[in-house]
Amino acid sequence: MPTLFDPIRVGDLQLANRVVMAPLTRNRAGTGQVPTALMAEYYAQRADAGLIISEATQVCVQGQGYLDTPGLHNADQVQGWRRITDAVHARGGKIIVQLWHVGRISHVSLLPKGAAPVSSTGRVANAKTFTANGFENCSTPRALRADEIPAIVEAYRMAAGRALEAGFDGVEVHGANGYLIDQFLRDSINDRRDDYGGPIENRVRLLLEVMGAICAEIGGARTGLRLSPVTPVNDAGQDSDAQALFSHAVERLAPLKLAFLHIIEGQTGGPRDIAPFDYAALRARFDGAWMVNNGYTRDMGLQAIASGTADLVAFGKAFISNPDLVRRLREDLALAPLNPKTLYGGGAAGYTDYPAYHAEQAPA
Repeated sequence: MPTLFDPIRVGDLQLANRVVMAPLTRNRAGTGQVPTALMAEYYAQRADAGLIISEATQVCVQGQGYLDTPGLHNADQVQGWRRITDAVHARGGKIIVQLWHVGRISHVSLLPKGAAPVSSTGRVANAKTFTANGFENCSTPRALRADEIPAIVEAYRMAAGRALEAGFDGVEVHGANGYLIDQFLRDSINDRRDDYGGPIENRVRLLLEVMGAICAEIGGARTGLRLSPVTPVNDAGQDSDAQALFSHAVERLAPLKLAFLHIIEGQTGGPRDIAPFDYAALRARFDGAWMVNNGYTRDMGLQAIASGTADLVAFGKAFISNPDLVRRLREDLALAPLNPKTLYGGGAAGYTDYPAYHAEQAPA
């Protein structure tokens, strides 16, 4: 039976192990949302992961929802990311970028000329976002017109092309956690009456168009998708039939032959049993690699791989304070705690200054 530390092929990517660094927003991009040298150091420190999925990265200026998150929609950002991918590759790692449009989870202070965020709906999210003033309530969005949606799809396609130009090994589309694609998927948010709203086949339309455009640009074998079928984060109420919704979506995606699906089980960063959902039934509809996420411990990850429940296990917060997490998991070493005060924004403190394991750190 395979273990968490055995190599695996995922689409076009040959990975050294099955430990994945999950995407983690850290709000440390520079002026113009350009990735920095400090970010390159941070990711390179974690290059022992079988795969790094970068922090969520906006595909257009309209897609930004938090202060100092990086973009991938202009040449300066491409060059900033190139410094990061080069640093990871120099240490033998693999890295893909998570492509992101936040939709209504944004604030007017972050958008050009104070524009309203856009979404599937005009209803404001009961959620907060991170601005120059700290955490603030999200601004009221406006519903996208149908004739604006092709430009959104095109932004994703162009960002995928830029990702390869920047040296990434592939992309993951963020279709989870109540952001734009999820806002179209769920009938708890999507109140449209056009071809992008109403029945399931309409609500999955944006997802299918985005994924189709990206796969046409860079190929399905370098493309993955993150979904969170039942998470309530960012005011994402439960869909009236989440099982049917996500089963239909995965079935419709089959012709694209995606490299992987990245599934958040339960509430993101919270209870895994927040709502019933049959993840095994969803997996049965997908032929690519199956990546699991949310609160996995070492023992849970080992069991998931050994039992065949998953092909890859994504770890989030543990990678923040343990740059050598793969070694610590392999050798069953103690994990260092993170400092919650340095999660969002700032400099090297709580970012690149977490040390690798040393024997003297072991409990007496």
